[in-house]
Amino acid sequence: MSSTRQIVVGDAALGGVALGGGAPVVVQSMLNIPTSDAPGCLAQIDILAEAGCELIRLALPDTASLPAFERICAESPLPVIADIHFDFRLAIAAAELGAAKLRINPGNIADLDLVDAIIDAAGSVGIPIRIGVNAGSLAPEFALRSELSLTEKLVASAESFVEHFEERDFTNIVVSAKAHDVRTTVEVYRLLAADLPQVPLHLGVTEAGTAFTGTVKSAAALGALLLDGIGDTIRVSLTADPVEELRVAWQLLATLGLRRRGPELVSCPTCGRCQVDLIALACEVEERLSFVRKPLTVAVMGCIVNGPGEAASADVGVACGAGKGAIFSAGKILYTVPESTIVDALMEEIDRY
Repeated sequence: MSSTRQIVVGDAALGGVALGGGAPVVVQSMLNIPTSDAPGCLAQIDILAEAGCELIRLALPDTASLPAFERICAESPLPVIADIHFDFRLAIAAAELGAAKLRINPGNIADLDLVDAIIDAAGSVGIPIRIGVNAGSLAPEFALRSELSLTEKLVASAESFVEHFEERDFTNIVVSAKAHDVRTTVEVYRLLAADLPQVPLHLGVTEAGTAFTGTVKSAAALGALLLDGIGDTIRVSLTADPVEELRVAWQLLATLGLRRRGPELVSCPTCGRCQVDLIALACEVEERLSFVRKPLTVAVMGCIVNGPGEAASADVGVACGAGKGAIFSAGKILYTVPESTIVDALMEEIDRY
């Protein structure tokens, strides 16, 4: 939890989502369905909300999408963030049609007169703006300066926009400055946190890659920053189903001890002592745990060496032997079952816990 200025996304009277100022790190994602398809977008929002999404962002590419956007804002169970590029008029329309927050990019709406029009529109309805800087679309006055490193360009671009917003007495802002490189991302956010301690930060690694690569890169960058106490909201960007983004985000927060939404799975690596199909067991348990909302620790251990002794702190677990498993709780063995019923027995104990 950071000590930045707190902003609220969505109607505070209806349970708006707080960012910064000591609030828990907020998890968000982005729709991958065309905004013009309102029923499809709303159906996906419901799925993502069930998976733990707290804020949802969607692209607003053209005026033809505005009627659907208005319906989505009105019917969404989550606050809706309008992602705007190039056309400042779309940002103004989004504010008027119910957006809970705007995201604009200094790299493609750089004219400050147009930015001011967006600020006025957001201010008139009381919604925040994310200043979203990307390495691939920097403000022109910084992008072309060869004496600056990419880190310096990202920081300067973000900070110049923050300065302009605050000079106009608009402080209802969030900042992001994303690159696809882990080291650059960490350097940038550490500098922003030091230079702009009052501004909530949206963390992410842009264009991180597929589910595997993107998870590794996001965990490395976001984990380092969150452990430093930096960051108020996160979006794990994956070339995958957005549900996977949420699974990774919540697992990351749980692993860092910041937030828990469901169980934590502890499982040992396989070795020559293992006499069951531990990989299949652990994967099945992990899949079935995705539907459990109890914040407990579940251990799947391959042999008596690692469990239950090493997993004694687990709430529920199994220590496997030759074609069988000893179900235990808080380090005490309850009973033994054959390999074929280990997962069912484990889930029954979790239900009873």
